[in-house]
Amino acid sequence: MNSGSPSKDELRCYVENAVTWVKGRLGSEEYRFRCLAFVEDAYEMSNNIEIFGGDTAKESADQYGVINREGVPPAGVFVFYDCWGTLKGRYKNWGHVGLSTGDGNVIHAWNVVRIDDYLDLENITPAPGWTQPRYIGWAPVERIFQGYRKLGSTNETDENDR
Repeated sequence: MNSGSPSKDELRCYVENAVTWVKGRLGSEEYRFRCLAFVEDAYEMSNNIEIFGGDTAKESADQYGVINREGVPPAGVFVFYDCWGTLKGRYKNWGHVGLSTGDGNVIHAWNVVRIDDYLDLENITPAPGWTQPRYIGWAPVERIFQGYRKLGSTNETDENDR
């Protein structure tokens, strides 16, 4: 089911659910170095939806048309960084991404799920052979949700499978 764009009330609910979801994972190693999967799962798993970004944080930043905006990123936006390193034998800008809590902090998956000021995140210690993240901007929630789709609930799926 293609859902188009959610209403403002739906978006507000989606953001609240996603922020609650990421806060509940602080300290977890489950998403170690899988930042894009982490922020996408925040929305998808807490709201039973599917969003469609790129294959890497950098690809998603480019796809969403991320620009450096003035002021603190609002709650729920994806905050993007350039981050170069070698992965799967390729050295390139894979990027990095976190979810804004709206108070100047982002929660992101690094070595563990952690919370950092969105600008101070540039000072965290990178993995060996990687560059420190460099802030590039954020994508509005409305842009992240372009083309999203709602998934059926477990009960709906069970009834449809009978």
